[in-house]
Amino acid sequence: MFRAAAQLHAVLAGKELVASDFRVPRLATLKLGGWTVAEVVPRGKHLLMRVQGPTPKDRLTIHSHLKMEGSWQVYPSGGRWRKPGFTARCVLRTATADAVGFSLGILEVVRTDQEDSIVGHLGPDLLGPDWDAAEAERRLLAAPEMPIGVALLDQSKLAGIGNIYRCEACFLAGVHPAAPVSAVPDLPAIITDAQVLLSANLGPGRRTTVLNARGVPVGRTAGRPGYWVYRREHQPCLKCGTPIRRGILGKDNGTGTYTEERDIYYCPTCQPLPTPGQ
Repeated sequence: MFRAAAQLHAVLAGKELVASDFRVPRLATLKLGGWTVAEVVPRGKHLLMRVQGPTPKDRLTIHSHLKMEGSWQVYPSGGRWRKPGFTARCVLRTATADAVGFSLGILEVVRTDQEDSIVGHLGPDLLGPDWDAAEAERRLLAAPEMPIGVALLDQSKLAGIGNIYRCEACFLAGVHPAAPVSAVPDLPAIITDAQVLLSANLGPGRRTTVLNARGVPVGRTAGRPGYWVYRREHQPCLKCGTPIRRGILGKDNGTGTYTEERDIYYCPTCQPLPTPGQ
């Protein structure tokens, strides 16, 4: 999302929209031709496009979330799209470029002064100007029995971590993703690792979490694994050689069942599951 926001900001910021096309029923009549894009910023996994209308009071924010399938792509004005047109949900046109949002999981438009109604619940953004590691730790500790692998994905605790980075951060901390927050021996370290991994992947190139001692990615080298454990099931752990395992971890909805189940990857030797009461 950080990369997408940077690309869109570079193309759209300060530019007047010659046309807009919102391809969802509730926004179908909204036309922003003549409005100017002020900025495009990420907020955790959310994308906020702030646009300015004819008067200073006319300020709207186009809010989108990619979920699992979505993407934003930029084309020269009138250029041929690489994805099917029927998957486009939003088209923003300037004199020189088209920004197209495909298969967006969330697309809505709110007044800019009401952004908190859609992102105000988010915790500190690991890549944002509001980043506060101490506040993130406080929010994680507020639910000590929650599995750390679930807590790291809870955007109300800290915003920006996805499945790849939670698996990798848990591995680097030597913590099983299913271990409760209270069992994590060094919670600040796992938070710091997550931020370091995210920051190391802001630029172009293959995403990787295998860094050297200076925090420089080495997993982009040909023939080197890009991840420590993510999607490396049955492959040897890069630290101890034990085959990596895959499991499922979900969030307890309070009724004894779990929702939002996602794959986890871990080394059973480097990341032993704590015994009850540990």
